[in-house]
Amino acid sequence: MWNSGLAALLVGVGLAAGVAFAPPAQAVVEVGDHVSLPEIHLLDGETLAEGHFNGKPVIIEYWATWCPFCARQNPYVQKLWHEAQGSGLEILTVSIDRTDTLAADYMKKHGYTFPVAMETQALRDVLGKRKVVPNIIVIKADGQVAEVIPGEMFEEDVLGLIKYAPAATDQP
Repeated sequence: MWNSGLAALLVGVGLAAGVAFAPPAQAVVEVGDHVSLPEIHLLDGETLAEGHFNGKPVIIEYWATWCPFCARQNPYVQKLWHEAQGSGLEILTVSIDRTDTLAADYMKKHGYTFPVAMETQALRDVLGKRKVVPNIIVIKADGQVAEVIPGEMFEEDVLGLIKYAPAATDQP
């Protein structure tokens, strides 16, 4: 009896110690949070320095080559990318594929030209671990998260994100 009691106590202490020393969970970014994006390496070889997006609104889309919902949404993101050119609105997409080759081949096959980065630990540290793809995060120029939109969006809703362009927000 004493041995089983001691064993239970040791298991309990071990579990408590394990919980106490467990790394903190990566919380998913929420509306109202303030974020600053880390250095980002794009698939085309360009590097965006930490702070590149400071003072600029940015739409971030998480996607994957194997995701059928992403396959339907990415043409709308491409249209938004073209509409946003010169507007002050930044677009960044983040592939969660296992290799950058998969993402680059997908981009080439579909003729997409929007900026793509691979998901990194640095992005997860800032934005959290996404739970669904596609997933869109809208960050205002002041770094405040304005929207977090999990799941596939209709074309008009993706294109409606142009409202975050500085020229669009300056109008009455």
